[in-house]
Amino acid sequence: MRRSSILLLLLLTTILSFGQAKYVFYFIGDGMGPNVVLLTEMYLAQRNGEIGVKPLCMTQFPHYGTATTFSTSNSITDSSAAGTCLASGEKTKNNVLGLNANGEHVPTIAEILQERGYKVGLMTSVSIDHATPGAFYGQSANRNSYYTIGKQLADSRFNFFGGSSFYQPVDPKNPSSTNLYDYAEQAGYVFAHGIEEAQSFIAGGKEQVILIQKNEGQDRTKPGEGHIPYAIDRVPNALTLPQITKCAMEMLTASGDPFFMMVEGGQIDWANHANDAASAIQEVIEFDASIQMAYEFYQSHPDETLIIVTADHETGGLALGNDKYVLHLDLLDNQKGSISSINSRFEELYKQYGKKLTFDQVKAFFNQELGLYGNVNLTEEENAQLLKTFKEMKKNAQTTSSMYNDNIYPICKEAMGLLNKHAKVGWTTHSHSAAAVPVFAIGVGAERFSGYMDNSQIAPLIIEICQ
Repeated sequence: MRRSSILLLLLLTTILSFGQAKYVFYFIGDGMGPNVVLLTEMYLAQRNGEIGVKPLCMTQFPHYGTATTFSTSNSITDSSAAGTCLASGEKTKNNVLGLNANGEHVPTIAEILQERGYKVGLMTSVSIDHATPGAFYGQSANRNSYYTIGKQLADSRFNFFGGSSFYQPVDPKNPSSTNLYDYAEQAGYVFAHGIEEAQSFIAGGKEQVILIQKNEGQDRTKPGEGHIPYAIDRVPNALTLPQITKCAMEMLTASGDPFFMMVEGGQIDWANHANDAASAIQEVIEFDASIQMAYEFYQSHPDETLIIVTADHETGGLALGNDKYVLHLDLLDNQKGSISSINSRFEELYKQYGKKLTFDQVKAFFNQELGLYGNVNLTEEENAQLLKTFKEMKKNAQTTSSMYNDNIYPICKEAMGLLNKHAKVGWTTHSHSAAAVPVFAIGVGAERFSGYMDNSQIAPLIIEICQ
């Protein structure tokens, strides 16, 4: 038997052994290392007065693996290199999107399956031109070339996009350039500002829909919101990741055609960058709620559906425990908002009183927002350090910035750190780490994702299973 015949026989045997995935859900928790998943499950258990875990949907999938995430330029990857690898199976350098280490375009799962007749939907809780969604349709030597990446979104002709908005709607090098909203509409897309409008477009049979955060009177030349509201900051009529996922499923399942859907929990990463444990937990819960929707679809189509859940990297160097043998995750219930929203409210307080602001007022504020000086008892040393930071702030009201969290007052950062400390949650960095990430799978060919692997193996396996 000739070699080509043997290879064909092996391919057919593989397909028959594992089946073919007609419907593919690819969930990527940005920055979602194994400890933030476990943190969420332990928090849910402690909130119910139990020791142990309350399992999430994803952790109950029958097949589990772990994946290394290094890029070609460093053992610690950034989101663009990791996203490129998860989208295509090709490793690349940090800061590079959609190109291999030699600067060549690499076909993505979304592009390959689109050519095979699959409908494609990409959605996220951050901007639709960010690194992870961008890795499935864009190519750039610089991940921050948001305008170029946004144009490539429209050129992709994928069926559905969902997220906050465009991060850079006008080319900063050419202010007279066509804004990305107009460019996408010229390519045939309709913009749905909120869930109701999206559902009306879907019911009307629109083939190319972009669902973004509702923003009345938005200037199309100005940067939009970088993310939908954090789950912990939920406000009425705001987009949620489960809502976006539901709309995408309504659109992509309507015809019965095969589809590929990528859903990114982008703000898990943002919360971890801020070392904001309470917000990260709520983002994982929201992410898992979207996975639950896919699982319910799988239950109706078990022989045709594949669901993969993984992460691009770990963020924060999260540790479950920082002192003795205790966790007090129930204390995180005292936090009333993300670090950004708490900081905004503190800024209002500071602007109201200025130099007349007293430390007693600050203590009352952090009691209300974080439970400090109430349910969370500070030591004399901790109180003295917070007082010192307060006095320094009154002398020099400088703020600090980190990735995705700008103009944060040091006293707010320190106060949140104290809540984390008393909850016994530890962090080693405000950046990424090299920790391996989880891989959860269920459905057609899911057993092939078990065990220890590299993230470069995931995309080729998905493509194989969709032969």
